[in-house]
Amino acid sequence: MIRLIDLLFIWKDEGGNIASLEATQLDEEERMRFGAVVGGIIGYGAGGEEGAREGMEEGALAAARENYGITEEDILEVTDAIPEGTAAAILIIEHLWAKNLKQAIKDAGGVLVSQGMITPKLLALVGEELAEAVKFAEEKKPGMVAATP
Repeated sequence: MIRLIDLLFIWKDEGGNIASLEATQLDEEERMRFGAVVGGIIGYGAGGEEGAREGMEEGALAAARENYGITEEDILEVTDAIPEGTAAAILIIEHLWAKNLKQAIKDAGGVLVSQGMITPKLLALVGEELAEAVKFAEEKKPGMVAATP
């Protein structure tokens, strides 16, 4: 199960006219909390603890105004990149089942080391790297001396 945090859907008709739609499943309080967390993390990276405090405040206020940092300029930039008669979507989702998993790991004294999304492109890159590793190993094999008893 997933929850839609933010969606920006943009389409360009055959005449080049642009339309967009934004949606979320968050209520105002959740948007503000989400904005505060994201703003705080970005602020911390930019200015340490003081930056985190400022980022949390700005993030919460921006989310309350339903401003997720996507401007009309950003929308135009995306629509410039897509052909007429096509559409594009940018979405932020939350895997609700993962929240419970992270909490279970924490409750068991564990630490979540990494998380991310596996995409077809990422899998293709892994395949390329594996192929290179196999090729390297096969090239080195003739020079290896087998251990003898």
